[in-house]
Amino acid sequence: EVQVVESGGGLVQPGRSLTLSCAASGFIFNRYNLNWVRQAPGKGLEWVSAIDSGGGTSVYADTVKGRFTISRDNYKSTLSLQMNDLKPEDTAIYYCVVPTTSHSWVGFGSWGQGTQVTVSS
Repeated sequence: EVQVVESGGGLVQPGRSLTLSCAASGFIFNRYNLNWVRQAPGKGLEWVSAIDSGGGTSVYADTVKGRFTISRDNYKSTLSLQMNDLKPEDTAIYYCVVPTTSHSWVGFGSWGQGTQVTVSS
């Protein structure tokens, strides 16, 4: 059974940084591209970033490009999201998402419970 557990959220002031982590189990971690997806209060889901199975390719939504960095540790089966220069509009629940198929960029199959990030002064 695929399990992903996010952590690292919290309350942070605008302009500050925060790092989210995702601990994964139940699948062959180094065969899956991974994603971060967020949901702001009262809004729909927004894809944030993705990284390929080997960690060599990463992509970002325009809203976070240049501020967020996705990374992974295939030995520890963990995914991270370094968030810099946070803005109030980054306030959301952040989810670690695993596609249904290995090496796929689509088909979001497994989600964690999410971690809340609140950016406010």
